[in-house]
Amino acid sequence: MMIKEQRHGAVTILAPQGPLCLADAEDLEKRATEAIEKTMGRFVVDLSATPYVDSRALEALLTLTEQLAQSGRVLKLCGACDTIREILDLTDLTAMFEHYADTNSAVRSFL
Repeated sequence: MMIKEQRHGAVTILAPQGPLCLADAEDLEKRATEAIEKTMGRFVVDLSATPYVDSRALEALLTLTEQLAQSGRVLKLCGACDTIREILDLTDLTAMFEHYADTNSAVRSFL
């Protein structure tokens, strides 16, 4: 899986391309941890090209949420499809993340 990385000012956006499962989730977690350190926590995961996440991917997102929460920040997700939103709802994890329709609104939320 490819994970695109882009910057909008002081915000880093990671965008996994394809289903986010086991090994890919570990790669996302590693790259996100590096991005969080470089950007003082101004970080967004763009899920618009991700049709599905498995339990390991949810665990990676929760780990990142915990890292950010230690300094009073929240993981921001954008572009989540209906399937991912349903997975988050069924696992009672929806409230753990800030959700935005697209990257522009997620980036503007840091202002």
